[in-house]
Amino acid sequence: MKTLVIVAHPSIETSITNKQWVEELKKYPDKYTVHELHKVYPDGNIDVEKEQKLVESHGNLVLQFPIYWFNCPPLLKKWLDDVFAYGWAYGSNGGDKLKNRKVSLAVSAGIKKEDYSEVGRYRYTLEHLLSPFETTFLYCNADYRSFFAFYGTEYEPSVSELEKSAQDYLNFVDNL
Repeated sequence: MKTLVIVAHPSIETSITNKQWVEELKKYPDKYTVHELHKVYPDGNIDVEKEQKLVESHGNLVLQFPIYWFNCPPLLKKWLDDVFAYGWAYGSNGGDKLKNRKVSLAVSAGIKKEDYSEVGRYRYTLEHLLSPFETTFLYCNADYRSFFAFYGTEYEPSVSELEKSAQDYLNFVDNL
């Protein structure tokens, strides 16, 4: 079954890393469905039933986004709030649509990896900052598989670094 990659980047056209990841994923349409939230919902009005059916029609789920003020972009948060509804993602009356589904994150971080440490500039690891996502997936009984991260995007990574990150990302998604 194909992997659904929910991409939440408010300006994917000007992105370097996320855009490269999307382009790489799109080379394999038999393996991945790339669903770009900002293109599908530029007005922010999410079709919840359509999104739930999309998730249900796929195997694994990956949320791909840039770290935005140490969190995800607002449209992805809204998507999670709307789509992961009671009675669908959790709770009674069929609330098991994420149960045992392999779920992961793919994030780009502008700052360097060493800044994301207990002794670094921001005093928290990326693992710590992304823990609300892990907790959400655990609450929904999904099989959370951690995250893939590319650090230092604001420092204009080289072409070879970007190509390597795209290959590493594909390997990560393939091994969920």
